Amino acid sequence: MLSKPLWRAAGCFLAIAAFAACAHTAETTDAPAASAADEARAYIESAEAELATRSEYEARIAWVYQTYINYDTEWLLQRTDAEGTEARVRLASGAGRFSDADLPPELRRRVDMLRLSLTMPAPQTEGAAAQLAEITTRLSSIYSTGRIEYQGRQVTLDELETLMGTERNPARLEEIWTKWHATAAPMREHYARMVEIANQGARDLGFDNVGEMWLSNYDMPAADMEREVERLWGQLQPFYEELHCFVRSGLNRQLGDAVVPLDQPIRADLLGNMWAQDWGTLMPIVRPANARAIYNTTQLLTRANYDAVRMTRTAETFYTSLGLDALPETFWERSLLTRPRDRDVVCHASAWDLDSQEDIRVKQCIQINAEHFQTIHHELGHNYYQRAYRNQPYLYQNGAHDGFHEAIGDFIALNITPQYLVDIGLLRRNQIPPASADISLLLEQALGKISFLPFALVMDQWRWQVFDGRITPENYNSAWWELRERYQGIRAPNARGEEFFDPGAKYHIANNVPYLRYFLSYILQFQFYEAACQQAGWEGPLHRCTVYGNEEVGQRFNAMLEMGASRPWPDALEAFTGARQMDGGAMVRYFEPLMVYMRAQNQGRNCGW
Repeated sequence: MLSKPLWRAAGCFLAIAAFAACAHTAETTDAPAASAADEARAYIESAEAELATRSEYEARIAWVYQTYINYDTEWLLQRTDAEGTEARVRLASGAGRFSDADLPPELRRRVDMLRLSLTMPAPQTEGAAAQLAEITTRLSSIYSTGRIEYQGRQVTLDELETLMGTERNPARLEEIWTKWHATAAPMREHYARMVEIANQGARDLGFDNVGEMWLSNYDMPAADMEREVERLWGQLQPFYEELHCFVRSGLNRQLGDAVVPLDQPIRADLLGNMWAQDWGTLMPIVRPANARAIYNTTQLLTRANYDAVRMTRTAETFYTSLGLDALPETFWERSLLTRPRDRDVVCHASAWDLDSQEDIRVKQCIQINAEHFQTIHHELGHNYYQRAYRNQPYLYQNGAHDGFHEAIGDFIALNITPQYLVDIGLLRRNQIPPASADISLLLEQALGKISFLPFALVMDQWRWQVFDGRITPENYNSAWWELRERYQGIRAPNARGEEFFDPGAKYHIANNVPYLRYFLSYILQFQFYEAACQQAGWEGPLHRCTVYGNEEVGQRFNAMLEMGASRPWPDALEAFTGARQMDGGAMVRYFEPLMVYMRAQNQGRNCGW
């Protein structure tokens, strides 16, 4: 996950004041009036200067809060959030006066990006920004300090995530799941008030609601973007339905009809993940009959005595093998790679750019397992993207769209193939699985990738409908589970009334991180991966390709990264892949052998829910 005030912004209040003074002078002298383009350019340059300074200030306070959660750091974060929101609302509103002006395309792009630079906007009424900041900080703290009592002790979420993937007793899984989701219940009232405030802020900026504002960030009208999402989901929905049927059958064999009925949605707590978004830990249960067991990456890492630093150093080596520079020494001095024993921290993995130059960091409570090995490869993708576009104007120091930022590191993580593990010394060459193991390799990937897609849709479908009023506080929870059943074919393990706030049990709801980026990133990472493998001349099965060590691919890759958000995203996509449209076709081709296998296995089963 990318973490930097997306409002990354900065602060040259004097520059804004100077612009205002100059504008007043122009009105009272005989000098010719400045053109709209000249005024807009002066305004944008001043705003960028202000945002650049403010961004570093805010990022450093946010880092301290997330790595030392206490009363004082919460106070600091609330204050800077309120000040930052007020500043960004002011700047975005000021940019609004150029919304209909005849501007050069490059300048029009920067004006529109400034108008859309807020995730949760506040109205300009006095005190609104402070109230919004207080609420958002409280939601974040409730989530990050959450613990449950389990088997006589207090357990944190990172340990609970591991338990969800290793525990097989349905009663214990239900207990863990239920207790964690109960920690989010206190968020409910705060969340509803936050929506009221932010929606008013969005209306003040010319949008109907916050959801429309989020959807307007993709170089196309919001309604067109919603249709684009449905088109992409339509390409991959058949794969998910086959996977759901296949997995449900495997769970039924293991747990029986009473726990996993073959004609109902699957219980959410049985899928190996707290949020049922990644089913990878179910591989031992659903592995094809008589299939040769493939290597266990977690065991390989443990036996090789990997620790958090070595995991991170190994991930860095992938990027440097493509010809990119090593991380700066400050990365190693300032990152947080393990959970401290003496204080609360936000353990959710994130990558940070604190000064828009070289102070890049990762915050991740790394555990020595396959999932975290992939995660650290992913997080460094954010850092390398951040450093690549650092010479762009401030408003362009971001991904081509937010899905690009998430896709970069996931594209690299797709390269964690058997050959890559051999190249870094984790696997011996004679341990590379034979072609007969390809279905197992693909199934392991599908349990993480295909399973995620409808969950990613639900996360923002729920919020879009909350923001536009289709879902109200009176049915927050029931609407959440209706969407999860419709898209994912899963159900809660027990009754979930409106006294609960189950959406808030997920970090990105509690912390107001838009989630469409992750859905799009899962499409894009396979486009990037297929294009890179073609550039490298790979001729074998796509899922076995790795471009580790290929500097020619690295040059084209870095050229896309350096563009940042300076051009519409189709230009960035074309620079690396040759295509101008997001397309699930690469993902379809990657998993096609598995699709053929699952269709055959599912013959005669009662699929669907």
